[in-house]
Amino acid sequence: MQIYLARNNQQAGPYSLEQVNQMLADQQVLLTDLAWHQGMTEWKALGELTQGKTVYRPEGYIAPASEQNSSAQSSQQMRSPEKQAPQQVLASIPSRVLAKIADLLLWVPATYILTGFFSKEEAQQFNALNVQFMDAVFGTAANPVLAQELQTKMIEMFSQQAWIAMGAYIFIMLAVQAFLIAKTGQSIGKKLTKIKIVDAETGEKTSLMRAFTLRSVLFIFLNFVFLFIAIIDLAFGLGAKRQTLHDRIAKTKVIKQ
Repeated sequence: MQIYLARNNQQAGPYSLEQVNQMLADQQVLLTDLAWHQGMTEWKALGELTQGKTVYRPEGYIAPASEQNSSAQSSQQMRSPEKQAPQQVLASIPSRVLAKIADLLLWVPATYILTGFFSKEEAQQFNALNVQFMDAVFGTAANPVLAQELQTKMIEMFSQQAWIAMGAYIFIMLAVQAFLIAKTGQSIGKKLTKIKIVDAETGEKTSLMRAFTLRSVLFIFLNFVFLFIAIIDLAFGLGAKRQTLHDRIAKTKVIKQ
């Protein structure tokens, strides 16, 4: 007799009758778990089949001799449903994009910290330089040299206190993200979208070095310096395994929580 078991929509088996009874005795299988075998029209709770007992004796069933002799060995080698690796579903592309947007939005305040130390007159001067800078970059008479000069003037307006405050904010945000990823495999954005980072092979939580340093810190730097890397990185995520370039380098994947 081959018996299939199910718990939390996860199916396991088939098992012999003796294996099921052994798992019941060891409490690896619960009376609330569902079971099905040939001759049944639907799945039923084990407790219903055993009438509340921790042993199942189907009416009229006689175990073959070969099954009786191998039952002890099989029960030691098999993996119980409780210990089997849970089925994992890859995170959808929209959920990963939303998580990335949420994480990027957390860095927006850093840009406002720099201008938060301006006086009213300095703020007006900075805004005027910014308008000229945008015109030099995107205007009909674009001037890269002028744009560079304007950008330098804008940077020179930021005070030392502003740079320290922005640096402190960035450090705190990185520390928070690192802590969350080390603990749950989730950044703030991934927590909001209910997805997480796991090892690509085992499906288990991975190290902070791979999940945070390689996936986040390194690629944030590379994306700022080389825009084409960001495009290539996203293109990899369109594959069947939905592993971006930084996923492949870190040997990780992103799954639904």
